[in-house]
Amino acid sequence: MQVDALAVRLRPRTKMEAADLGVRVCQAAARSVYPAYLAVALPVMVLAIASYDLAPWLPSVAIWCAKPWLDRTILFALSRAVFNQPTRPADVWRAGRQVWWRQLLFTWTVQRLSFWRSLTQPIYQLEGGSTWSARRRVRQLRRGAVGAAFLTTEAFCFAELALLTGLVSLLFWFAPAGRGPDAYELFFGGAPALAALAIPIAYALVVLFLEPFYVAAGFALYLNRRAELEAWDIEQEFRHAFGK
Repeated sequence: MQVDALAVRLRPRTKMEAADLGVRVCQAAARSVYPAYLAVALPVMVLAIASYDLAPWLPSVAIWCAKPWLDRTILFALSRAVFNQPTRPADVWRAGRQVWWRQLLFTWTVQRLSFWRSLTQPIYQLEGGSTWSARRRVRQLRRGAVGAAFLTTEAFCFAELALLTGLVSLLFWFAPAGRGPDAYELFFGGAPALAALAIPIAYALVVLFLEPFYVAAGFALYLNRRAELEAWDIEQEFRHAFGK
């Protein structure tokens, strides 16, 4: 990695500071990250919601399962953003084989069940090599950061739940008096299809908005951990001092 080309100024940070840095990076690179992400995620969301006729619970489960795969597009855009390289949907398309199809089974299974995938995903996706050969590298970077990665996952789970609850509550707030949906039927079946679709649609909107911030927080934890192990902050200082 060309450390001197990084647009992020590396210095020793606590784990929570690093996660906060990731959120800031996502905000700064939103014009690159979101168009690339939405170009891939929107068709997935539409297909998932269309599966409602098969089973009412299927859209939400399909979206939840697809999140690690969608994260790969976000991480691709973020990895370019930290080098001040904008990303267009066409760039993702050209790199589609590496971004979408590499480690496909691993992404949909092991990474889906990982509580710290935002930290380990950059190792598998950006450092090359097979998933089997990356195990030692994962253990090395995970040591000392796994707690922060787990807390980051939990924090974003609660944020998802809060946003989802807020969106679904709009059904009750804006329904005419006495004509609001029955809460039990809405969550456990029996509600009209249009009202029942509100939950998977709301969940899709929450994932579309929040997932880039989650991936960015984990990516910043990954960069911070590498900086700790490889003294990137010192290397940056020397390169800037000597103009190299």
